[in-house]
Amino acid sequence: MNSLFWSSLARRLIVAMAFNTVIALGITAFGEHHLGINFVYSQCIGLSIWALLDFGYRLLTPNCVNRWRRLFWVVPLGATLGYVIGTLVADTLLSTHSFHYWTNAPGKAVGFLILSLVAGTASTYYFMSREQLASAREGQAHADAQAQAAQRQAAESQLKLLQTQLEPHMLFNTLANLRVLIGLDAARAQDMLDHLVAYLRATLDASRATRHSLQAEFDRLRDYLELMAVRMGPRLRYTLDLPPELANLQVPPLLLQALVENSIKHGLEPQVEGGSITVSARLDGGLLTLEVADTGAGCSADLNLPPEPSASFGLAQVRARLHTSYGDLGTIKFIAGHAGGMRVSITFPSEK
Repeated sequence: MNSLFWSSLARRLIVAMAFNTVIALGITAFGEHHLGINFVYSQCIGLSIWALLDFGYRLLTPNCVNRWRRLFWVVPLGATLGYVIGTLVADTLLSTHSFHYWTNAPGKAVGFLILSLVAGTASTYYFMSREQLASAREGQAHADAQAQAAQRQAAESQLKLLQTQLEPHMLFNTLANLRVLIGLDAARAQDMLDHLVAYLRATLDASRATRHSLQAEFDRLRDYLELMAVRMGPRLRYTLDLPPELANLQVPPLLLQALVENSIKHGLEPQVEGGSITVSARLDGGLLTLEVADTGAGCSADLNLPPEPSASFGLAQVRARLHTSYGDLGTIKFIAGHAGGMRVSITFPSEK
């Protein structure tokens, strides 16, 4: 038997003894004999009734939902036997004989028996209702835990699905860039292909996780930007600003990839001179903000409005992954510069 059983038994015993003490005080106030004698009889009878009913309740009605009718004979029988046994024990302890009440004062004897029946019924109801309440709470907690586990599993499955959709998208864009470069500069195309192979080899294992460190996310962005720098040359400049204290925070993989791709494709490539990209991270009051800012051509459309069905696949994936991982606590905001450029910030609760 574990400690939980003994602690529960001790609590029930203390409650029963307290109940018996109240009965002894009541009998003393309105009956006869002094408190000491009434206390001994009350405890002996009360504990005998409690022990018999507690044992009978657990042995004969383990499933009280289906077998509660058994209590109609368990309680009267247990209370009557407990009254007899408790009286004998108290008589032995006090060297008295109280059964003469049945011949000399039968009314008083019947009154004590009825009191025992009422006390036994009340105590049984009290302990049974508390156990049913505890069982209901335990069942609800178990159901809540199962529901949360199912939600986590569904969220992880959804994240993996979104990620498997995003990875080929990134790869196809890179291959398309490589195809263009092959016709322009074969040597640079070869260099880009080497970077691509190294990038895919380094990120294959990590890409199947639903979370990785912010440092790993920035490392993958560095690999990707180096890959794009081969194609664009000096037209692409970038800065990665990750404070060391934030490096181990957990984020969904490839969360920033689509934002950086979008900046290159729609911001920097349309400009002859190219431009720069800055990726930064900051923590404020438990909320992590990741920002991608570029000096590109900008965008006249308000990307903060609900997206159209034909909107950018990559941005749609970022929105979907934020919502799947963080619900309403994950937000994305687009801020267009007055003289061109775009700044995109995503905010969500930090995870260690």
